[in-house]
Amino acid sequence: MSPLDGIRVIDLGRVWSGPLATRLLGDFGAEVVKVESLAGRGEYAGAAARQRSVSQDFAGQQPGAHPWNRASMFNDLNRNKRSLTLDLSKPAGVDVFKRLVATADIVVENYTPRVMANFGLDYPVLKGIKPGIIVLSMPAYGMDGPYRDFPGYGNTIEPVAGITNLIGYPGEAPHPLGMIAGDVLAALHGVSATMTALWHHQQTGAGQHIDLSQAETQTAVIGEHILGYGMNGRAQGRIGNRHPYMAPHGCYRCKGDDAWVVIAVATDAEWLALCRTLGGPPWCQDDRFSDQLRRWQHRDALDALLQGWTVERDHYDVMRLLQAAGVPCGPVLNGRQVLDDPHLQARGFFADIPHLEAGIHRYAGVPVTLSQTPAAFRLPAPCLGEHNTEILRELGLSNAEIATLQREGVIGDMPPGVNGQE
Repeated sequence: MSPLDGIRVIDLGRVWSGPLATRLLGDFGAEVVKVESLAGRGEYAGAAARQRSVSQDFAGQQPGAHPWNRASMFNDLNRNKRSLTLDLSKPAGVDVFKRLVATADIVVENYTPRVMANFGLDYPVLKGIKPGIIVLSMPAYGMDGPYRDFPGYGNTIEPVAGITNLIGYPGEAPHPLGMIAGDVLAALHGVSATMTALWHHQQTGAGQHIDLSQAETQTAVIGEHILGYGMNGRAQGRIGNRHPYMAPHGCYRCKGDDAWVVIAVATDAEWLALCRTLGGPPWCQDDRFSDQLRRWQHRDALDALLQGWTVERDHYDVMRLLQAAGVPCGPVLNGRQVLDDPHLQARGFFADIPHLEAGIHRYAGVPVTLSQTPAAFRLPAPCLGEHNTEILRELGLSNAEIATLQREGVIGDMPPGVNGQE
């Protein structure tokens, strides 16, 4: 039995943060119904396929006849879900959605605040349909405040949240993070809040509206920098791979093409262990490196000497040698190396999931293992509208009513403009 068996989630999430939150709920047993517009999924995938400029986004680097069903990001974020297409700009689509809400426990959406109200489906309306409903809203800047209606993606929210200013090298322009970590932070905070609200519901029967600001989930993880400015009036500058007080601390070139390792030495004990592992070279006795403060003060010279040792060695070998001595260290792995990493392989982290149109591919699993109720991969990501008839019949619609919804363009399985679809 899965921990969320019997919980029905309506997923209105788009792009990354919302779909990741609902995927995590689905991985632990919730029944997730992904409600999507016909245009939404095809808008990105169809354009990319026509341009033929981002074929790596598709299974086998081929968009295929139905690129909206083969997009790698969508298929990664939407396993364990069923797809119901609904045009919520039409009264019939809104009516079906309301019938679905009456059967659900949780609704998740990451639109700007005005969107659900424009559909006539904001929280007061949904609460009127089902008083115990839990609605997780995940807009870029929250449900109120002067930025409330600003749209945002992770890489535009990140600088406002204060993170981008911290990334980069001294004297250079700030850099965005290499991946959109803000979406992940929002998803994790969203799942945590939803589980808290679900527990409250089970104790009291009451539902609630969760106001999650994606920007605030990012600012919350740099609290030390905010506090630092508040206490001493100094803003943290960009320090690259350096650390405010640890040395050596950085990313060092290793043997091979674009091979690197990260080493972090926090204490005198770790420094001595590092020196022993290096074979005790004379520079380890240099007075400039005699204690933690002096090592930090002379970190440029220290980094150059240490890289003279790492550059002659494989990054995995450096990690094994230093970890065996108790020195924190890790190789910098690319996508292929992560996929082949023996530790992740031994833990069974990846899952091979077959998809009707994309084929079998290896996906990242769940990084949390519950001993009694582990996550399970029951369904691949759905094709567009794959479960329309199934879900609508569950809601009590007749075949004739379903055919009418299809004919009126409320539901379907092809984006507009494809095979005559209007």
